[in-house]
Amino acid sequence: MMKARGSTLFLAEARESFAMAMNALAAHKLRSALTLLGVLIGVFSIIVVMTAMRVLKRNIETEMSQLGSHTFAIQKWPAVQFGGPKDWEKYWRRKNISLAHGQQVVQKATLAGAVGLEGNFWGGQVETRFQKTAPDVRMLGETPGSFPARNWTVAEGRGLMETDVENARDVCVLGATLAKTVFPFGSAVGERLKLNGINYTVVGVLEPKGASLGGEQDNFAIVPITTALDRFGRWWASLTILVQARDAASFEDCMEEVRGILRVARKVPPGAEDDFELFSNDSLIEQFNTFTIAVRIGVVVVSSIALLAAGIGIMNIMLVSVTERTREIGIRRAIGAKKRNIMTQFIMEAVVLCEVGGVIGVVLGILGGNATAVFFKVPPAIPFDWIVLGLVICSIVGIVFGTYPAYKAANLDPIESLRYE
Repeated sequence: MMKARGSTLFLAEARESFAMAMNALAAHKLRSALTLLGVLIGVFSIIVVMTAMRVLKRNIETEMSQLGSHTFAIQKWPAVQFGGPKDWEKYWRRKNISLAHGQQVVQKATLAGAVGLEGNFWGGQVETRFQKTAPDVRMLGETPGSFPARNWTVAEGRGLMETDVENARDVCVLGATLAKTVFPFGSAVGERLKLNGINYTVVGVLEPKGASLGGEQDNFAIVPITTALDRFGRWWASLTILVQARDAASFEDCMEEVRGILRVARKVPPGAEDDFELFSNDSLIEQFNTFTIAVRIGVVVVSSIALLAAGIGIMNIMLVSVTERTREIGIRRAIGAKKRNIMTQFIMEAVVLCEVGGVIGVVLGILGGNATAVFFKVPPAIPFDWIVLGLVICSIVGIVFGTYPAYKAANLDPIESLRYE
């Protein structure tokens, strides 16, 4: 019974303190606005960056899902590079990954379920009897093993076959968007088209995958890798090897097997580091997380300085407020208010001031961070964990920097306070 009564009394005091705090803030609008500006900036800087990071991470995870399950890729260049000119020069000096290197992996990788060879050639223009596209269509040189490794599913017709690659045939498989664009009135399978002025026969169309990083994943044409190298190959071109392990259990062993095959094929001395990059979906996301840790820490440090400055400003304003309201405090003490009531009132004012700034900062931060989603044309993100953390930090700032002014107000002498003019 006593416990219930105490809880009711505490809630009543809290409601009263909250109402008085809001009245005090409303009475000094300009001062309150300038005070909460520091909190707003601190919380905004945290939320806007974390929201943008969440958007980018989600998009990268979506984009990386282009690789099939249990699949990894080998390239001359790293998929994500954070180094400087020295690192760039090191990668540039590496030997290109050639068709012969890829064929050795195809022949010797016993733990692989599928091995694909891929060349990403310059974009071009596609022309049919119906339409002519802008010169921005990607042309990919591939082998049959690329289809499971790239998680491509054929919707119409067929994919590439080994005979297409062996005979360097003039056939192609189209992405869903490209097929719909250049053949708007029916199926593309069996039709002829020109890619950069050279004729090809369409043998298949892929299922759509959608947009990624503001672009269109389905705006590409796939031709046999040998055909692409014969017609568009350049001496500086390096291929990508795509390897799909048989299952999750053999994934790590398959990676090590392929690494060993390539080290022998590329004559890498024992003890020397690999002269190629090997990565998977998980490793790329891990790289992104590792890189963004430094950014997140930097933002938290800068925001902490802003919140510290805001806290000091709040303490100064609250001390001024105590001085201005000395007589009010004396009257409240005279009619029975206890020290804890005075302390609760002033701490509540500081917390409310911080929370108002925090809520505005959160709203602006989410809007600003999701501008990234609008720019890249991907779904927006709301970092609920960081929102909660930001508002909790605001409360802590209010309590820490509001305690001393509240203590000072609670310990004013009631008689002297009543005499204060």
